[in-house]
Amino acid sequence: MKLLFVYPEIPDTFWSFKHALRFVSKKAAFPPLGILTVAALAPSEWEKRLVDMNVRKLKDSDLLWADYVCISAMHVQKDSVVKVIARCRRLGVKIIAGGPYFTTSPGGCTDVDHLVLGESEAILPELFADIAQNSPKPVYATTDHPDLSLTPIPEWDLINFSDYDSMLVQFSRGCPFDCEFCDIVLLNGRKQRTKSPEQFIGEIDSLYRKGWRGSVFIVDDNFIGSKVRVKEMLRSLGIWMETHGRPFHFFTEASVNLAEEEGLMSLMARAGFNKVFVGIETPNVESLKETNKYQNTKNDLLQAVKTIQHNGMEVMGGFILGFDNDPETIFQSQIDFIQSSGITMAMVGILNALPGTKLWKRLKTEGRLIGDSTGNNTAFSINFIPKMDMGKLVEGYRQVLDTIYSPEGYYQRCLIFLKTYHQRTVSKIHMSGFMAFLKSLWRMGIRNEEGFRKYFWKLLIKSLFINPKTFGEAVRLMIVGIHFRKSLCTPRDTFPEGLLQLEPDIRRPPDQPFRPH
Repeated sequence: MKLLFVYPEIPDTFWSFKHALRFVSKKAAFPPLGILTVAALAPSEWEKRLVDMNVRKLKDSDLLWADYVCISAMHVQKDSVVKVIARCRRLGVKIIAGGPYFTTSPGGCTDVDHLVLGESEAILPELFADIAQNSPKPVYATTDHPDLSLTPIPEWDLINFSDYDSMLVQFSRGCPFDCEFCDIVLLNGRKQRTKSPEQFIGEIDSLYRKGWRGSVFIVDDNFIGSKVRVKEMLRSLGIWMETHGRPFHFFTEASVNLAEEEGLMSLMARAGFNKVFVGIETPNVESLKETNKYQNTKNDLLQAVKTIQHNGMEVMGGFILGFDNDPETIFQSQIDFIQSSGITMAMVGILNALPGTKLWKRLKTEGRLIGDSTGNNTAFSINFIPKMDMGKLVEGYRQVLDTIYSPEGYYQRCLIFLKTYHQRTVSKIHMSGFMAFLKSLWRMGIRNEEGFRKYFWKLLIKSLFINPKTFGEAVRLMIVGIHFRKSLCTPRDTFPEGLLQLEPDIRRPPDQPFRPH
């Protein structure tokens, strides 16, 4: 049996790091961990190939080689998914499809031969057995959340490590919180499931033995959802890192209550963590309560960010505009918070309702849904009627991005971060890092790309005075800043494409009631 695993193309977004990757000569930020794990679940005697469309083009000859084409995707990859499915249909190749997009939006997948709805470990053994018997069913679905001891080591041999900037691994699934807009609970449940320390270290060791060195993203929904289990694992990981010469540096996603756990942050720093993504969402408390994010209302958010930074981890922050309780002053409030926090990597987006979430159900009941979400956290698009005037929301969003990712605004934030950041470890400089430095000297220091030259030199010089160990960090920050400037700041005369399809009703005066569609 021949299986071709296809990972559809991801558009230019906050997380694509498209413009930064050119500095390090990489083709994509991350490999497709889900597909690599699914491939490891397939019978070892079957032939397997992978085409990551973010690394190379998908050819008809690739599709014709396969008995089955296996597609996994997120919502943001929908446009590419549609094209891949159409090509398979044209060539008469059978399709197996799964992943977050298909699981939450199965109604739009009528051209797929076999749908996998749910977590793979609970479904794929049956599917592969049926394929071997030549009797696969159209749909394999489960709401079970399997034990992660069933998860195999990803099939790393299907990728070329040199194509990617960072590797991906997973320690846990699920999140104990229940934010209204989030689909994590829908997909992975509220009960935190973890791998054993031995299983997780085995995956880390597999990367090491394959020759990987550098950045590793632990893609957990909430890394600290089970604090007892994560502390146990971190103790083992810290020992492994020390005995192996500290070959990796890690980053992950966690809730803001990480700032309350000095011992946990210390363990993370010892194990080599230098960044963490935190969902801040908004400084407006009423909006946090609206979306059931009460964990963000218990402590001072700005101080929490500073605490995490001081404990050796850069905070990457998620922010949202468009909550029902957002006042018209929210745009300046978001700017003030982001600038004063020193969060250099601030992912600011307009609220969207993902299929099946509590937000989606509430808005549907209120007659406010007007389309599908793009899945792009930072697109100029919205799939429901907001309470704020649409024009004000769009213009305010544009104002936030133009301010925080202006060369001066970004520089000021980087400077605040370097002054607050208590760097625990210094990452080893690899050849790709040295080449990135040389390219940054030319593109920003001499050519003045995106108007960064003045601030490029200022930040590099000031980093030496703040702490010479932060010089490499300063270079990296400026390179990433180029990506955000190019990806997120649209020309002012370009009307956001995602909003062109909205119905005229969104232009109504704000005091008029909503009309169901």
